[in-house]
Amino acid sequence: MNRFNPDKLLLSKWTSTKPQNKEKHFLITELLRDENEVLLQVELQAVLTQRSQWIDWKVLRDDQQWLFGWR
Repeated sequence: MNRFNPDKLLLSKWTSTKPQNKEKHFLITELLRDENEVLLQVELQAVLTQRSQWIDWKVLRDDQQWLFGWR
C-alpha cells in the first residue's frame, strides 16, 4: 500500500504498473474537492501524450497499480 498525504498530491509524479498506449508516467494536475474540502478525485495527465483522466484518489494507494514517483 502506497502511503502519502492526500493534501500534497498536486503535481506529484506517479508510474503505472500496467501501462497502456505507452503511457507509463503521470503527473497529478488538478484536485477535485467537495464543499467541505474533502478530496474526491485527482486528474492524472500522461507525460508522453498529455492525455488527462479523472480517477478516485484512493486508487493511488494500490501499489499493484501505481507507484509513487517515476521509475
